[in-house]
Amino acid sequence: MPEDLMRYDQLAQNALRGVVREALRRVEKSGLPGEHHFYIAFNTKFPGVDIGERMAQRYPREMTIVLQHQYENLVVRDDRFEVELSFDNIPEKLVIPFNAVKGFLDPAVQFGLQFEVVTVETPVDSDSKVEKPAVVKAKQESDGTESTNSAEAPPKDAPKVISLDSFRKK
Repeated sequence: MPEDLMRYDQLAQNALRGVVREALRRVEKSGLPGEHHFYIAFNTKFPGVDIGERMAQRYPREMTIVLQHQYENLVVRDDRFEVELSFDNIPEKLVIPFNAVKGFLDPAVQFGLQFEVVTVETPVDSDSKVEKPAVVKAKQESDGTESTNSAEAPPKDAPKVISLDSFRKK
């Protein structure tokens, strides 16, 4: 089989990330319509992700946020989005590059997307022994997500962080 020099797999991933970007842009301008709300899972170690030290320690690999009732200052850029959420009644600003997104779900209409997280390839510096990062396939990593059976129940109005596994067909 010939080698895919066009990288159609990456082109398709970028196009689907555009769906997430456009959905968030609509919400940025007009708010969430009807019963729509979003579960967004992302790689917390991806370059450009800024979630604060407390959240990075709590979610060392992956985190899922819910944009529904309590979010503020949603700003959508071409390469990332920013949003403020409250965790344990402490406000946190999150900056999430679209390339860090691993999953997107709108349960109101049963629409979901799963992505491969692709790291940005950096050129190898001849004086450095740093190698180019490789493509990282999206995997659910149980030690990076919060279980729904936590000992400490969050307040009823707090944003929920859950695993997308509960929405996947098995």
